[in-house]
Amino acid sequence: MTPNLLAFPIAFLGIIRAGAAQANVNPLYTPRELQHQLNDAGVETLIVFNGVTATVAEVMAKTQLKTVITVGVGDGSGVAMPSPPVDARLTGTVSFADALAEGAKLPFKPVDINGDDLLFLQYTGGTTGLSKGAALSHRNLVANTEQFKALHARRHASGARGDRDGDPAVSHLRADGELHYLFLGRRRQLAGAQPARLRTGFLDTLKKARPSVFMGVNTLYAGLVAHPKSKEIDWSNLRLAGGGGSAVIGAVSDKWKALTGTFIREGYGLSETSPVSELQPRCGTRVHRHHGAAVAVDQHQADRRRGREVGIGQAGEICAKGPQVMKGYWQQPEANKAAFTADGYFRTGDVGTFDTLGFLRIVDRKKDMVLVSGFNVFPNEIEAVATACPGLAECACVGVPDEKTGEAVKLFVVKTPGSTLDEATLIAHCRKELTAYKVPKIVRFVDALPKSTVGKILRRELRDVA
Repeated sequence: MTPNLLAFPIAFLGIIRAGAAQANVNPLYTPRELQHQLNDAGVETLIVFNGVTATVAEVMAKTQLKTVITVGVGDGSGVAMPSPPVDARLTGTVSFADALAEGAKLPFKPVDINGDDLLFLQYTGGTTGLSKGAALSHRNLVANTEQFKALHARRHASGARGDRDGDPAVSHLRADGELHYLFLGRRRQLAGAQPARLRTGFLDTLKKARPSVFMGVNTLYAGLVAHPKSKEIDWSNLRLAGGGGSAVIGAVSDKWKALTGTFIREGYGLSETSPVSELQPRCGTRVHRHHGAAVAVDQHQADRRRGREVGIGQAGEICAKGPQVMKGYWQQPEANKAAFTADGYFRTGDVGTFDTLGFLRIVDRKKDMVLVSGFNVFPNEIEAVATACPGLAECACVGVPDEKTGEAVKLFVVKTPGSTLDEATLIAHCRKELTAYKVPKIVRFVDALPKSTVGKILRRELRDVA
């Protein structure tokens, strides 16, 4: 339960060697959310950042916790840094530094584990209620790492610029994504910046690192291209810019290309797929925008209403089967029945299309689709068009009840500083690019959009507001 501190990968690798199973916990969780996850996973040992130990103190008596290891900002770095105090209500805790010192005295005894043994309980965001733990095995993560390595080899062989040994990779990712670059031998820089508030220290890190690989979410990229200090960063070493977590907006990728010389390669995956399932390729100089090549995983599209496979170019729910796909949700038999097809494909809940070359295009989340007069409207398309309007920083589209059309499109908009953009101008822009039923019926200007800790826009909160 830590932010992107150096102690995280140290603890993570130690847990693997110990043969234990890891459940990653959002350090911003409320006591209610924390209690649910600790009890659902049966957690007995918690490694927690000092600054959020008050939340642990609220619920510890209601959990199965036996050991709490506290983490300071500088732990694992060899540098003393000021850290928040541990909550006084927690007694008998062990500091991370003491745990490392004690462990260094012990002989290492290899643990008898195999590929089917549990490695992660990676909890989903809980968009439809309480979060569920995707049970990921050692084999799941090894398979996905090998798939990722193989895709890197194909990229290099095709003439794309390849990163060199020792070049740093800057990441705004979680543990299962970290595995790929750890096992590729990349030097890591963990980015702790909130996408909406780019701090000077984060930009200074990029200046010094001159990364060959950069991984982030769309909102982080949008913040970087809009920040004047980004022009001071030397991007000449950049070989791969990867985007995930949510759709990468075309206008943002274009601005990133103008700034750095490389497109954002959009990835697609889920907690349930360890996580990478698709990664946008670069074939020579041709970029398949918003597409991905399958990472050694069988996929098909199921018609959401009839449960049948749909044809090329038709939209359907993306279903996946492969060695990196989880076996199921932790202790959730009913959820597992709904999550898998009869022939063993995992239902992602995302809508996509395949083209004649076999490239997958992610259309949107199934539950985010808006139904206007019987027509399907996908928020990603509306947001991509609107974001290209001058003066618009970011936006999010949701469906709202409408007496005439069943649902109508509502657009929440954040303007760029000093922008004079108004509703009429934005609607006129959208009418040029969208058919009538897709044009937002309601526009609401806001100061900020609700986001998750990794910068993903939370449409469900906007639907509640709407």
